[in-house]
Amino acid sequence: MTVHKALLARLEAKPGKEAAVQDLLVSALALANQEQQTTVWFALKLGPSSFGIFDAFADEAGRQAHLGGAIAQALMAKAPELLSQPPQIDPVDVLAAKLA
Repeated sequence: MTVHKALLARLEAKPGKEAAVQDLLVSALALANQEQQTTVWFALKLGPSSFGIFDAFADEAGRQAHLGGAIAQALMAKAPELLSQPPQIDPVDVLAAKLA
C-alpha cells in the first residue's frame, strides 16, 4: 500500500488537562481502526503539554474522509474544554514511506 497524503496535527493542552488530552488520543485509536482509508495513524506526545496526531492516506479522498470523520468531530467537540488554542492541522504530502 502506498501513501501520498497526510495530516499533521499539533495540540496544546490547557494546564491541568494534559491527562485528559492523552486519554482522548488513546481512545481515538478505536475510531482510527474503523477508517478504511486511513493507512497509518499515530497519536504523539511531543512534550509535557504538547501532543500531536500524524495520519496518512493513499489519496486526497482518504484525507478528506478522515477530516469529516469521527476523530475530527470528537477532537473539535472537546477542543474548547481541553486545548489552550485551536488544533493546528496541516495537510502534508508524503515524499517517501516504509510501511510494514
